[in-house]
Amino acid sequence: MWVLLVLFYGVAKGFRDVIKKKALTKNTVMEVLFVYTFIAFVMCVPDARNAMGVPIHYYFLIAIKSFIIFVAWICSFKALDNIPISVYGVVDLSRMVFTTFFGVLVLGEQLTKNGLIGLIIVIIGLLILKQYPVTVARIKGKPVAVNEDIKTRYVVMALVSCICNAMSGCLDKIYMRDLNSSQLQFWYMFFLTVFYALYFVIKRVKINPSVWKNGWIWGMSILFFLADRALFIANSYKESKVTIMTLLKQSACIVTILSGKFIFKEKNVGYKLVCAGVVVAGIVIACM
Repeated sequence: MWVLLVLFYGVAKGFRDVIKKKALTKNTVMEVLFVYTFIAFVMCVPDARNAMGVPIHYYFLIAIKSFIIFVAWICSFKALDNIPISVYGVVDLSRMVFTTFFGVLVLGEQLTKNGLIGLIIVIIGLLILKQYPVTVARIKGKPVAVNEDIKTRYVVMALVSCICNAMSGCLDKIYMRDLNSSQLQFWYMFFLTVFYALYFVIKRVKINPSVWKNGWIWGMSILFFLADRALFIANSYKESKVTIMTLLKQSACIVTILSGKFIFKEKNVGYKLVCAGVVVAGIVIACM
């Protein structure tokens, strides 16, 4: 059951990244982030009665997780707003490497021989992506290289987001030993909403009222709420492993790459699919 729950999370995440890209065409990154987080928190409120009774020290620990995600989302949204979604989807696969590292180092999970081979293959796939091909167009009869604008700082932001999400995933597994899914989701979203509200107050950022009419944000919030609940429940299974769960989450990659071609009309999608194929092959080997 926990495997199916994590697969659902991965596919939902892929569609959520597509919706993020659409939402960001209408409003700024911080506007989308705040409203997205607030709506998701409101969805947790009806289950608030099941979220009570958290040990005092866990409020501080959950706040730490929320701050990590606060940073992760700012980085991921800014990256997604400035690089092709298909490239973002492949770079996002690198979180598997970081999560595996935390799973072995912090949680004491064993990395098998196949797991190590799979990791190496995933890294190779990401390195192949780095050798990104240019698109050759003909202008006035002459071939001209027209490369997609992929700025290094946004790729770095995507990687920072991957590291933060890997840390958060490790904390989820630890916290779910003593908490239930309602407790973790409610307080995690509460603190996350507070952090974004404080950001707006300190930075004196104004919200355009039109953001509340952005239907993409509402859809994204619903997907996030359902996917996160599935992930927290999966973490509650004692037999679930962070190293395997993060492999299963990479199903999001195929969704983002295919949407890059069919929805956003991006170029060189075939090349990116090859990179993703190498990464997926590493995932399959690691799960064997």
